[in-house]
Amino acid sequence: MKLGWQPRKWLEKKTKRGVRSYPIGTIAYYGPDASRATKVAVSIIPAPNAELTDMRRWFAETGDLRRDEAVIAEIAAFLRDNDVKSVAAMDGIFGCPHEEGIDYPLGEACPDCSYWKGRNRFTGKLEAD
Repeated sequence: MKLGWQPRKWLEKKTKRGVRSYPIGTIAYYGPDASRATKVAVSIIPAPNAELTDMRRWFAETGDLRRDEAVIAEIAAFLRDNDVKSVAAMDGIFGCPHEEGIDYPLGEACPDCSYWKGRNRFTGKLEAD
């Protein structure tokens, strides 16, 4: 018995296969700490060395967007609509959901996300000053 299209399963399969060809969809989750994603940014890169052509963001005040099936379905639909051949996704949370220079001054730490102050966004570890 066929179950129909399953967005989470489609995303997991595309991500596991790695980068095979273009266009590539990228997925990055952001949150106030390392346990909860309140923002997800998804972009389309059409060709090698090309600038992204489209980006969408989803936000949540509560909950975790990584577990929100409606958002997962919207992300998968966005990627399918852009005919991506590969999907690259960050493991875990990739830093604060606020944007430097937009939500707070350049060169300063986010006043709303103290968890990330002095923390490496790639490793999540505190760095020496």
